[in-house]
Amino acid sequence: MERTRPPARMTGLVAAFSAALLAAGGLAASAPTAAAADAEVASNGTFEAGLSGWNCSGGSGAAVSTPVHGGTSALKATPAGSDNAQCSQSVKVKPGSTYTLSAWVQGSYVYLGASGTGTTDVSTWTQSAPGWQKLTTTFTTGPSTTSVGIYTHGWYGTPAYYADDISLIGPGGDPVVLPSAPTALKAGTVTSSSVALSWTGSSGATGYNVYRGGTKVQSVTGTSATVTGLSASTAYSFQVSAVNEAGESAKSAAVPATTGKGSEGGTGTQLPAHALVGYLHASFANGSGYTRMADVPDSWDVIDLAFGEPTSVTSGDIRFKLCPVTECPNVESEAEFKAAIKAKQAAGKKVLISIGGQNGQVQLATTAARDTFVSSVSKIIDEYGLDGLDIDFEGHSLSLNTGDTDFRNPTTPVIVNLISAVKTLKAKYGEKFVLTMAPETFFVQLGYQYYGSGPWGGQDPRAGAYLPVIHALRDDLTLLHVQDYNSGSIMGLDNQYHSMGGADFHIAMTDMLMAGFPVAGDQTRVFPGLRPDQIAIGLPASTQAGNGHTSPAEVTKALDCLTKKTDCGSYATHGTWSGLRGLMTWSVNWDRFNNWEFSKNFDAYFG
Repeated sequence: MERTRPPARMTGLVAAFSAALLAAGGLAASAPTAAAADAEVASNGTFEAGLSGWNCSGGSGAAVSTPVHGGTSALKATPAGSDNAQCSQSVKVKPGSTYTLSAWVQGSYVYLGASGTGTTDVSTWTQSAPGWQKLTTTFTTGPSTTSVGIYTHGWYGTPAYYADDISLIGPGGDPVVLPSAPTALKAGTVTSSSVALSWTGSSGATGYNVYRGGTKVQSVTGTSATVTGLSASTAYSFQVSAVNEAGESAKSAAVPATTGKGSEGGTGTQLPAHALVGYLHASFANGSGYTRMADVPDSWDVIDLAFGEPTSVTSGDIRFKLCPVTECPNVESEAEFKAAIKAKQAAGKKVLISIGGQNGQVQLATTAARDTFVSSVSKIIDEYGLDGLDIDFEGHSLSLNTGDTDFRNPTTPVIVNLISAVKTLKAKYGEKFVLTMAPETFFVQLGYQYYGSGPWGGQDPRAGAYLPVIHALRDDLTLLHVQDYNSGSIMGLDNQYHSMGGADFHIAMTDMLMAGFPVAGDQTRVFPGLRPDQIAIGLPASTQAGNGHTSPAEVTKALDCLTKKTDCGSYATHGTWSGLRGLMTWSVNWDRFNNWEFSKNFDAYFG
């Protein structure tokens, strides 16, 4: 629903009607007298302790020393774009009780209200308060309501507003009880010196203590933490407890984690042993619907923002913008999006910008385009605080010039410039830079039969065109997840054609990547296999997401064959790839549309 700004003034008829309505509702200008047992139940309504106890949307709020209504501090909150600068807090209350909410405010279009009352939520507002003006409303809690949210906010596109001495008078809530121990503690991203932890929170907790080997090493307010300063190749044990005003809970069950080798750099140790990768439709909407970053479940270890796209095919100038509200009515603000990215990263997740996609053709045919690519992608990474880059070049982005026949020494400008650009980005951001690629089978496994236009010309010049890029960047590559969908039949190493939709296709296509293969059948030009931890299988999340959807049962068969060499069918793998990193899907949005079938199957298999 489109948000519209309130009219600059009420007409006489509307104003008279509103006044009559307020009178009919029995709302008086002054607050009713508090009962003897009533007390102040809001915390820090004077803002003398800064913003302690308050949460302001998009970082819009701040405690200021002028103007103030009382004391030495007040709240200043500034609406911006689609953010109305709401500042709120949750307050404990008693069921079936009456409360009076009041605040002194200054500014235009300032609102005060309460939500989650269990009866009728209330709000009041002033159109214009050039000086301090008191807003007051009352509500009665429902028969089972134990907490309510109180808030103040401004309006879209208006200047900053001020609030002070926010008060909620009524019976105090029940005494705070000791929280239960957190559950589902697990280790996420592991490096040579750190371990990312996440857990399920405890009701009533205001914070958590993190223990390493029985010694408290951190205190956090959220349900994730990264323990740093660890030694390489060392086994550790972690626990978490919950705390609030009543004290500290028992510790959670312990979870073990072993740090990586110091020499492994960034490519082998940045992800969990088995990772789930998903593309998030961040810049557009389709039949799957828009999913906000904050709503992406914890199952996803790598989130690829789809898509950064060029201003033109050959410019190299990549741009990324959130889906416009006209297309995605539930899209979050830029500030909320960036905050959600930080929260995912704090939980050990990686968030990347994916370049290309079906509509984003990118051809770095000149060094100028290459340099523009580096600068524009860097700008996106820096603006959103991202962990790296996913290369999803499709269509005609990559092809090989006639005569470019050796994947080990490419000469085609669009190939050479892409390799150079990615190496520059890797050098700029260092070993923690996450690099993934999502080519189609046409650009990779088809290279077993055909490469470029061939020695005599006449072939499709795109055949196998990703191979020189993958090969040149293999030491920097975190993950390769070929799209095992929207594909024709492809020949495997058994010299048989394999088709989409069943375990056999994924087994054959994935085995090729780790075993390696001669390019275009030339035994003197063998593409070396990648490490299993660099490989994830790419699948569509639902039948609507793309051709080649594979049922959960068939996905499980493929994983069993590749990692355990069981249930392989007619294809004989060239190894037991127990270190296979995991699965990739198009997309998080389509998985949500399909009741999370894909991610649930991943979680059930890998635990």
